[in-house]
Amino acid sequence: MQNHRVRKRIDSVQEIARKLMRVYDDDSEESKHRKEEIAALGASNPTAVYSKFYDRLKELREYHKRFPVFDITMAEDDSALLKEEPKVEFSGEEGMGRYLDLHELHRVFQNAKFGRRCDYLEYLNHLADFASIDKTLKFTKPYRQYLQQLLEYLTGFYERTQPLSQLKKQMEKLQQEVEKTWEQGQLPGWEDKGIISLPAEAEAVAQQLSSDLETFDSVDELATLGADQLKDKLAALGLKCGGTVQQRAERLYALKGRSLHDLGPKLFAKSKVVATAHRSEEELKQQQQTGLAVAKLEAQVTRLVELLANIISDTKGRVEKKQAQVGWCDSSEGWLALHQGV
Repeated sequence: MQNHRVRKRIDSVQEIARKLMRVYDDDSEESKHRKEEIAALGASNPTAVYSKFYDRLKELREYHKRFPVFDITMAEDDSALLKEEPKVEFSGEEGMGRYLDLHELHRVFQNAKFGRRCDYLEYLNHLADFASIDKTLKFTKPYRQYLQQLLEYLTGFYERTQPLSQLKKQMEKLQQEVEKTWEQGQLPGWEDKGIISLPAEAEAVAQQLSSDLETFDSVDELATLGADQLKDKLAALGLKCGGTVQQRAERLYALKGRSLHDLGPKLFAKSKVVATAHRSEEELKQQQQTGLAVAKLEAQVTRLVELLANIISDTKGRVEKKQAQVGWCDSSEGWLALHQGV
């Protein structure tokens, strides 16, 4: 708690310093008022300087006669501030800052397209494992929102437990480093600067299907494959796979004698990356900006996971202990011991 008291005092000193800087800044509003007051003291007529001075002195004396108890010469007593008990809130799961509470984000991860089903312990073990997530899903809004929420929670937790840390400066420096390595094309996992072409596997599947489609003479004939089989083939190519059997057959038949790059962008699913040839320069630039924003979020979360390594380790230990207790209580020996008062 002492660190929080010191942090509050430092913030107060910094706020006073910022106000003083604004006062002494020649272009600030406070500085203009100060200049006007000085100009008023120095009248245009040199002989009137003394009269102006005594007029102001008279005003000050009258003011202090009306408010005699307001003594501005006394030193400020800040002992109460140092004894003040800071209010730092932690949830019950966080145990006064000893453990993380990521249950809500774990639920979001499990239900998202970019996530997967896993227990809480496995989620903690792979909290910053972004390399395993499909890059095409990293450009979606839900993924960016998830990263932002995770970053906000970890930042808030770190600041509550380490109030004297210079986390903001660390993050600003980290973002500058990410931008530099991004421009050089050396950021791990983002060497393509967010310009993702169609996967080689999809191209290979497309070539094979294109030749297989030569055996079909019409869309109706292709529709005999059935809805499920058509959906699987379209999904493997990153094409839209919804709609009726006839619509699916029409999309797949469009590939006959052609490559994926020859298809129009409307045939591709929204969650997939459209071939580079079908994107304008503005769209490519926008995709790069989105990729850079995602890369920054991932880098910041990774750094915070490193800073909170001990807390995460303790959290995993607590989860394992709870799982062991639940397992023991569910066993026949544990049930018997509980009911016998052991």
